Amino acid sequence: METETFIRPNNKSKKKQRSPLLTFLFLFTLILLFVYFKNFISPSLLPLSKKSIPIIPRPQQCNPTNRLQGKFMWYAPHSGFSNQLAEFKNAILMAEILNRTLIVPPVLDHHAVALGSCPKFRVLEPNELRYLVWNHSVQLLRDCRYVSMADIVDLSPLASYSTVKFIDFRAFVSSWCGVNLDVICSKDQNIPSPLSESLRQCGSLLSGYYGSFSGCLSALKEDCRTTVWTYKKDDEDGALDSFQPDDQLRKKKKISFIRRRKDVYKALGPGSAAESATVLAFGSLFTAPYKGSESHIDIHEAPNDPIVQTLIKKIEFLPFVPKIINAGKKFALQVIKGPFLCAQLRLLDGQFKNHHKATFLGLKQKIESLRQTGQKRIHVFVMTDLPMANWTGSYLGNLAKDSDAFKLFVIREEDDLVQETAEEVMAAGHGQKLGSVSQNSAGISNHHHPQSLTDVLLYIEEVVCSCASLGFVGTAGSTIAESIELMRKHDICSG
Repeated sequence: METETFIRPNNKSKKKQRSPLLTFLFLFTLILLFVYFKNFISPSLLPLSKKSIPIIPRPQQCNPTNRLQGKFMWYAPHSGFSNQLAEFKNAILMAEILNRTLIVPPVLDHHAVALGSCPKFRVLEPNELRYLVWNHSVQLLRDCRYVSMADIVDLSPLASYSTVKFIDFRAFVSSWCGVNLDVICSKDQNIPSPLSESLRQCGSLLSGYYGSFSGCLSALKEDCRTTVWTYKKDDEDGALDSFQPDDQLRKKKKISFIRRRKDVYKALGPGSAAESATVLAFGSLFTAPYKGSESHIDIHEAPNDPIVQTLIKKIEFLPFVPKIINAGKKFALQVIKGPFLCAQLRLLDGQFKNHHKATFLGLKQKIESLRQTGQKRIHVFVMTDLPMANWTGSYLGNLAKDSDAFKLFVIREEDDLVQETAEEVMAAGHGQKLGSVSQNSAGISNHHHPQSLTDVLLYIEEVVCSCASLGFVGTAGSTIAESIELMRKHDICSG
């Protein structure tokens, strides 16, 4: 609180005088803030304003002598893990169609990066989204929490599919940016200044803040507001998409976007300006059905391309790595020990927090139907974001109280099963084993830093739910529920 000294001569005139102590404290605080930002906030993590970015000469990465061999594809994943996995599948498909090596991203923290709303035409610009993903990826490296998507998702089913090529994000950055990332994982959180500046410049370049560079980098501006990507639908290429902003939205938000359907191969493949680029950078690759169309990608089949058609079927379901699947099976067999029902109840996040009654209704109905079949004591595995301390007064609390009729099971992050699985996943290091740019690549060395354990709780829970022989009750509209249903469809618990 600001303190002031009032001088009131003769109780008539009023004069304000600021305390010298307050002035000293104010100046001292400013100095502390300056020192903190200079020493503890990495420049690579600070956003770049459009005004602060100059027009630069051709970057060194684009010089013929420094250019990487091969053609690569990068994109900007976002939101929760299920959305990131859906984007990863779309990225694999795009990379195959365009014959590019896919740069495999890390698993981002839940909602660390958000796209916005495609139906409302309110999303981040692709270069802004890419830079946010870059910054968060660097932060994960700094915090020693980096986990590749390939560490969690088993890519071995695609190994025999020779046309699909992958490279780890860390290996690519090491070569593209010419940096050694071994020193970035540090407890003191300080990145050496030269490395920090190199990462900032490289991230700005790759994100597209400097624009595209012929034959080197093609940073795409297309997003869900303007483009629905298709493949080999000649009669649709360039046509207006069926979903457009309505008149009310145009007037209210002053939106002028027009959505067109574009063949990705014709727009970005052989003969296009983008085809010669070493790196092709997409923004978001998330898509979802909306009002009879797709929000961004409408490639569900490719009858005229057998290779792509086969890949579409292969990537419909990408399982977790065996260590995660085995952990889920172990819990189901050794802890629950018998038939059980799984309830996936998303209650606190986003749109779900206001629909508790509807979420619990499906579980109530399922339990009633099981009781009518003569089930005496029903085992229920609960997968929820609602802490157990807050179950009191809810339907879950009522089930927990009735121990004669129900036995509830949960997995906690601190459980040995979770911790041991996390250690095994990190030790396996599948992401680091992906292809490198060259034999002389300055990628990550074999030395393992003391990494923070990745949170594999969600993945193990999904596997347990896929093993529920009495059925599964999921939260309507949840991508996690959709993922579990897909796992149950492919019967990963058999064998």
